[in-house]
Order: sequence, then structure tokens, then C-alpha cells
Amino acid sequence: MSGGTVDRAPGLSVRLKLTLSYAGFLMLAGILLLGVVWVFLLRYVPDREITALGFVPNRSDLLVAFAPRAAAVMAFLLVFGLVGGWLLAGRMLSPLTRITDATRMAANGSLSHRIQLEGPDDEFRELADAFDAMLARLESHVAEQQRFAANASHELRTPLAISQTLLDVARNDPAQGSAELVNRLDAVNARAIHLTEALLLLSRADRRSFTREHVDLSLVAEEATETLLPLAEKHRVSIHTSGDTAPTVGSHALLQQLTTNLVHNGIVHNLAEGGTVRVTTAVRPESVVLTVENTGEKLTPQLVSTLTEPFQRATDRVRTDDAGVGLGLAIVKSITDAHDGTLTLTPRATGGLSVTVELPAGLRGGRQPPSPGIATLRRGEPSSEARIAPFRRLR
Repeated sequence: MSGGTVDRAPGLSVRLKLTLSYAGFLMLAGILLLGVVWVFLLRYVPDREITALGFVPNRSDLLVAFAPRAAAVMAFLLVFGLVGGWLLAGRMLSPLTRITDATRMAANGSLSHRIQLEGPDDEFRELADAFDAMLARLESHVAEQQRFAANASHELRTPLAISQTLLDVARNDPAQGSAELVNRLDAVNARAIHLTEALLLLSRADRRSFTREHVDLSLVAEEATETLLPLAEKHRVSIHTSGDTAPTVGSHALLQQLTTNLVHNGIVHNLAEGGTVRVTTAVRPESVVLTVENTGEKLTPQLVSTLTEPFQRATDRVRTDDAGVGLGLAIVKSITDAHDGTLTLTPRATGGLSVTVELPAGLRGGRQPPSPGIATLRRGEPSSEARIAPFRRLR
């Protein structure tokens, strides 16, 4: 094996195989036809001479006259079958040649090339269209990965550059207090850790390397809102949860991360005071729906369409302690795709954002208990009495 290609013994080409098949089929048909003619003639030719009636050809004479002409016909059929089969096979396989050329170009890195096969809707046209769609998706995925890598490199470089600057300042000014330096380096390091963990989580969701289990989205929503109650109180935002039991199948940890990210974004990107976040769950015939709505600034549809891109933020509050690293909705989208769901972002007319996650419905049954260490928030209970479990938020 060399260059990713398996070394194999040379064999006949598909065109030659089809040519031999066409010629062989034509020869077989000719033999059968000549056989039928021979049998038909034998019925009217005696096997011996009848001298009383004069000269009458017998079967030996018929064989002498028939055999050379039959051989000539078979030779003609052989040549005609080989030449015609070669031309016909070439015409039939010409779309496959174009597909093969496009495959080689894609293997060499040219993902922008498209086959765009003309003609009727047959198997080759279907294959070419499917290959064009695959190339388009692959080109988009590669471009997204390159853009993501560039953005991630830029985001990771920022805390490193800040740390280097702080160290340089401390080196040049030994009189500066070390406590302040340690605190600032701790904050920068914590941001770098959050960003790295978010990137790892995003990669895990993209690979779909998780165990699927029965999950109730309504419980997950309660766990997420309970975890973020201190942050909501800090930002003076009220959280309202409601809805039905919403069973689905997937990773409890990833779906909890998805819900936590949505609620966190709803809290942080909200009004300066008196904002609200509404978390609801619903059941449809073949799916379950999680909706998170928040008040806030008015957003344009153009801006909303870019929010699921990595490191895209909706507002200018991006450098506060609670702003996150710009991967919240990108992680939500990746987790949703990994669970075969759909994510819909809609700007609210009065300001803020409405995010809807629709996932395939799971089996109905008893509600699963919440994860260990997290107390369930009963709807209507005072938030100040809820016990908050430790939870690292990746945003």
C-alpha cells in the first residue's frame, strides 16, 4: 500500500468486460439462431439420396453448403459484437469516467469542482448528483473547520498574550504586589481553561462519542435553571420554567450542557435590570421541544443567523466575567446535530431571542431522578431556598 492506495494485480477494465459480455451474448444468440435454422432445414432434407426422383440433396450436402456460411455469419457477429460492444460500453461508461475524474480532483484537494452531469434521471445521474452534494457538504465542512481553527487560535492566543504582558510588567516592576498579579493571572488562566474545555466538548459532540440513554428534558431544564439561579439573581433576571414531561434519548450530560448554555445566554444577554428567561418543554407526535426565551436588546435576523458560528456574540457585553468564550450556541448546535435534532433561533419582536431545540421523542415512562448532587427545583418554590450544586459552566 502506498499513498492510501491498495496495490492490486492488474485486471481487465470494466469497458473490456462489458465489451466481451456484449460480444459473448451476441455470439450465443447467433449460435441459437443458426441452430434453430439448422433444425428447421433438417425436417425437409432426407438423410439419403432418392435416385428414382433424380438428384435430391441430402443432409451431407446441406452441411457442406450451410457450414461455411454459418461460420462467416459467426465471424461477422464476433467482429460486430466486439466493435459495437466497445463503442457502446464507452458511451455507457462516459458518465462514470467524469465521476472518476471528479473523485481524483477531490482527492487532490480541489473540493470546488462539480460534475453537473446532464441527461435523464438514471442511476449515473443519481450517483453524480449525490457526489456533488457530498462535495458541497465536504467543502463547507472543511471551510468551517479552517475558520474554526483560525478563530480558536486567535481566542487562545489572547489569554496567553495577556499572561505574558502581566509577567513582563511584574519583571520590570519588582515593587508591584504579587497578590494582584496572581489574581489577574488566575482570571486569565481560568478563561483559557474554560475555552479549552469548551473546545473539547464541541469536539466530543461532533464525534458523537457518547452513550445514549433515556433523558427527560423537563428535568434537565429544572437542573439547569437551578444551577444558574445565583447568576440570575446577580443579573436581576427572573427565570420561569413550565411544560410537560419530555422524554428523549441521548447523552444526559450533553443535553444538560445544551440547556445550561441556553439558559446562561438568556441570563447574560438580557436587560440590565428586570429581565426574564422562560424555559418551556413540550411534546409533539414524534418529537420533544425545549424552548428558551429571553428579553433583551432587539436583534436583526441577519445577526441571529450567525450566532451558532463559533466565537460569535450578539451583544457588546463580551468581556465581563460571565460573558463566556463565544462557543455557547456553537456547542448547542453541535449537540443538537449529534442528537439528530433541529435548532431554530428567532429574534423576538420586543427584543431578545427565542431558541427552540427539537429532538426525537423517546419512550414514555417514569421520570428519571436528577443527577447526583443536583437538587431539583420545584416550580413555584423560592429560588433562595434551592440548594445549588457545583457545576462548571462551559459557555
